[in-house]
Order: sequence, then C-alpha cells, then structure tokens
Amino acid sequence: MPRILDVGCGPSKYPGAIGVDVNPNTAADVLCDLDRGRLPFRDDSFDEVRAVHLIEHVENAIATIEEFHRVARSGGTIFIVTPHYTDIASYTDPTHRRHLSSESFHYFYPGGKHGQESWYTHARLRERRLDVKLLRVWRLLGFELLVNHARWFRRFWEQYLSFVIRGKVMEFTFEVMK
Repeated sequence: MPRILDVGCGPSKYPGAIGVDVNPNTAADVLCDLDRGRLPFRDDSFDEVRAVHLIEHVENAIATIEEFHRVARSGGTIFIVTPHYTDIASYTDPTHRRHLSSESFHYFYPGGKHGQESWYTHARLRERRLDVKLLRVWRLLGFELLVNHARWFRRFWEQYLSFVIRGKVMEFTFEVMK
C-alpha cells in the first residue's frame, strides 16, 4: 500500500491517508501548523503528499513545498489543488495569501523558471500533469481542452484571455526529484 499524506485534510481526509491539519475539528490524525514548523515525519516517509486547497493559505509557499519534498520519497508524487488567480474564490477568501498561475511552480523545476536553477531552494519537482478547470460555459465551448492540451495556448490564455475566460481550479501532479 502506498503511504499517503493529506496535508490540510479538513473534514474529508483522502481515503487511506494520514491526515494533517492545524484545526482540531477536522479528520486530522496529526495536528500541525506548517507556518510554525516542520511536518512531524521523517525524510522520505511518503509515496504521495496531497495538498488540496492549502498552498494558497500558507505564509511561506517555498518552505511548504520544501517540507512536502522532504517527506516524499524520490520519485514520489506531490498533488496540489489551488484556485487559478482569475477565479473569484482566489480573492474572496480572506485567508488566501497568494494567487497562483499555471507557472507558479516553475520555480522548482530543473532549469528554473527562466532557464536558470533557483538558488533559494534545493527542492526539485517535475510536472507530470496539470489540469486547469474553467467555468462550465468555457469548458463546453472547448477552451478547457485547448488550455490543457496545448502549452502554447495555455500561456497565451493566461497572458491575454484569462480575465475574460476565467480559470477556476488548477490540479498539479508533480514527481519528486532528489
């Protein structure tokens, strides 16, 4: 059985996972505040780390990704779900500290965001999959398919069209590189 960590599990922990949350009124098995310290697990403890609607809430996104990277085994998976920066939910929740795009995690990719390794972090991730969800009308008109299957179109959409054809949610699946 793969070992799965559900960070910020809330009331509905991922089936079979160890749940972590800051709130004691959740399905958490372990209480932990990522903004106040490390996850209470050894290095390379998990095959998969899940963070569904968490990364937009943390104080230090780089330190949080580094913690996910630390507790995940090499070749393991980090799964992150977060609102797209153009979704109204990104701005209407007062606990959101950041608004993210499909390129926000390029910082952790080999070669970095602009073809240069990041010297602020050692954590490296490889994008396995990215699904951007759009509002239903745009999905029905085929824009979601274009955004998800043509990288050039995703970039064009985010730079020029995204405040008209708004994004909803992004689902990232990363491979941990150590």
